[in-house]
Amino acid sequence: MKKKINDLISINKGKKPNLITKEQENGYMPYVDIKAFEQKIIDNYTDGEKCQPCEDGDLLIVCDGSRSGLVGRAIKGYVGSTLARIDIDSSVLPEYIYHFIQGRYVQLNTSIKGTGTPHLNQELLKSFELYVPSLEEQHRIVTRIEELFSQLDSGVETLKKTKEQLKVYRQAILSEAFPTLSKANKKLLYEIAEISGGITKGRKLSPNDSIELPYLRVANVQNGYLNLSQIKTIQLKKTEREKYLLKFGDVLYTEGGDRDKLGRGTVWKDEVANCVHQNHIFKARINNSLAIPEYIAYWSMAGTAREYFYKNGKQTVNLASINKTVLSNLPIPIVPLELQYKTIKEIESRLSVCDSIEKTIDTALQEAEALRQSILKQAFEGGL
Repeated sequence: MKKKINDLISINKGKKPNLITKEQENGYMPYVDIKAFEQKIIDNYTDGEKCQPCEDGDLLIVCDGSRSGLVGRAIKGYVGSTLARIDIDSSVLPEYIYHFIQGRYVQLNTSIKGTGTPHLNQELLKSFELYVPSLEEQHRIVTRIEELFSQLDSGVETLKKTKEQLKVYRQAILSEAFPTLSKANKKLLYEIAEISGGITKGRKLSPNDSIELPYLRVANVQNGYLNLSQIKTIQLKKTEREKYLLKFGDVLYTEGGDRDKLGRGTVWKDEVANCVHQNHIFKARINNSLAIPEYIAYWSMAGTAREYFYKNGKQTVNLASINKTVLSNLPIPIVPLELQYKTIKEIESRLSVCDSIEKTIDTALQEAEALRQSILKQAFEGGL
């Protein structure tokens, strides 16, 4: 028999309590906001006055925000104002409803209401129809879904571990490719390159004396590649254009971030015309014939350079950073250009294999998610 979801569930929206505290005082329970719901991390507690309670295992659904339509299981506490508790008729198993709504997440999430903060389209949710067999048959379907999901989760976990192992392998490729750093072949970065910082944001400039150009932010400069999906512009004086303009072959370094990512960067190859850089990005412009930019960039990503940045970086509460002096004194093994070209070729050949494997893994992860949705679709169409 087919029934509308509206006949099987009721949706009870959470409310923001008058009193919220970071400490769990006597009688206070977790305030189940989106963080507690998704990550089981509790930041806030409340006395529950005028709130919707929830028990361990209750179904909750996200009603407001970018995750609207996401369904999951509750922890004991009080329902947050962006969530709702789903109460279920005794004729259906909570797990049966959970998997049904889970299979409609994409439809719900892309049919949200509101022009500002997105909201769950409850009318759409309530209009869904599903086949409601006997409780025994519901048990069988739920069991089969969870068996298949368990197998799928195991495969996904293996793929994710392989992807993490690729990061270790990439680092090993870089570390093994370079000659040993010794006094005989050591040069400091400032001895072979001109190092400079970028433009400070937020300056007040005269419109008659300034120009607007695209610029690189820290978010654009990743470890070994550029993320140019979003390029912003910045105002600078007309006389500063040449000083801050990036040129083909500049080696880029980031000033700050997590301590183990200090000095991350890559080689600029004129990907964006007339592009300058922010003050949190350094550029090193090779100024003699002793080194190749790609060689310097790959060395900067290798183990010895990473250890140097880690050891010499300055740590604040939430951020680590390097300054121009630290970057300038980065030691680099300088070998004949022929050997540098050979090193670059070997690194890129091996890294291309990693790229190919990673692409295959990413495709498999996408297919796994599609398979998950296919399992749910079949489950509620009699295919299991």
